[in-house]
Parts: sequence; C-alpha cells; structure tokens
Amino acid sequence: MSVKVLALLIAALSGVTMALQGSLNAALGKIIGLLETTFVVNLVGLAVVSSLLFVFRPGDGDWHRYAEAPWYLYLGGILGVLITYGVVRSIPSLGVAVATTAIIVGQVLTAAMVDHLGLFGLERVPFSWHRVAGTALMASGAWLLLKK
Repeated sequence: MSVKVLALLIAALSGVTMALQGSLNAALGKIIGLLETTFVVNLVGLAVVSSLLFVFRPGDGDWHRYAEAPWYLYLGGILGVLITYGVVRSIPSLGVAVATTAIIVGQVLTAAMVDHLGLFGLERVPFSWHRVAGTALMASGAWLLLKK
C-alpha cells in the first residue's frame, strides 16, 4: 500500500471519528451543558494522551526542543477547545450531517488558504479553480442537506 493511500485512509478514519465524536459530544452537551462537555471531553483526552505518552511511551518526540517552536504553534490547544464547543453547539441545531458538512467546508477553505500561502512553514500549494469548484460543490451539498 502506498504512503498516500495509507494517509488517505487515515484521514477518512479521522472523518469517521469526528462525526462520531461530534454526535457523542452533542448528546453529552444536552445532559451536562456546553462548557461542561467541552471541559470533560478535553479532560478525558488529556488523560488518554497522558497515559499513552507517559505510561506506554510510544512517543518519538524531543521534549527538550519545546522552546524552539514559535509561540503560535502552541495555539492548537485553544483551537481544540473552540472546535469542541462549536461542534457541541451546532450539531443539536443542524444535525450531524449538516454540521459536519459545514465543518468540512470551513476546513477546506482554510486549508486552501494555508496551502496557497504556505503558512506555518508548510509547502505552498497554489490555489486553483478546481479547488474553488470543489468547495462550492461541498457548500452546495451542505445547503441541500438543510432542505427538508
């Protein structure tokens, strides 16, 4: 299996887990509240990754290099909280399919900008009209999913 096919399968599996996670988080949010769910989800995630990192030790990183990373690369934790809150807030109103489609459209638009500008030291991938058309089709799909 090629590296690209494996990466594509992993990305698809991430999409599956995101839809399931969003559904579980939205259901929990109805019971304990939005911010409370955001807290619990991130706390459970911290416990799991802590166990993996410090008990089972599968990590291959260099902790001593943390100061070499620019400060803004650590903003992912804040974004994770905002993502969790946004998903928990939107799914009950929109449904899983519509909310997930809107999330993906936002991801693709942002990813295209990051690619085009080569932000965060990533390789530049020029913006093309194919990407515009693909994103427009996805946005149209989200709009159609809203129709009853």
